[in-house]
Amino acid sequence: MQRVTAVALIPLSFWLIIFLNLSLNAPYQEMIEWLHTLNTLGMVAWVLAVFYHAALGLQVVIEDYIAAKCQIVAVWTVNLSFLLLALAALIAVFRILLIG
Repeated sequence: MQRVTAVALIPLSFWLIIFLNLSLNAPYQEMIEWLHTLNTLGMVAWVLAVFYHAALGLQVVIEDYIAAKCQIVAVWTVNLSFLLLALAALIAVFRILLIG
C-alpha cells in the first residue's frame, strides 16, 4: 500500500503546489473559487493519501527499530496521531470551502 500511495501522491502533489501558489499569490476570493470546483476532491485525496502514506512509513520504522514489547503501543499511537491530523486537515479544507 505504501507504493500505491507513493504513486498516487505524485500527481496529487501538483494539486497541492497549485493550491499553495494560489494561497500565497492570488486574492482570497480566487483561491476560494478554485477550491469550489473539482479541486476540492484533489485536496481531500491528497490529505488522505499523504497521512496514510506517512503512517505506513512510520509503522515500518517502528517495526524495524522498536523493541517488540513497545511495537503495538507505538503503532497504535502513530495511527491515532495521523488519524487526528488527517481529520484536522480535512476540517480545515471543508471550513475554507464552507466559509469562503
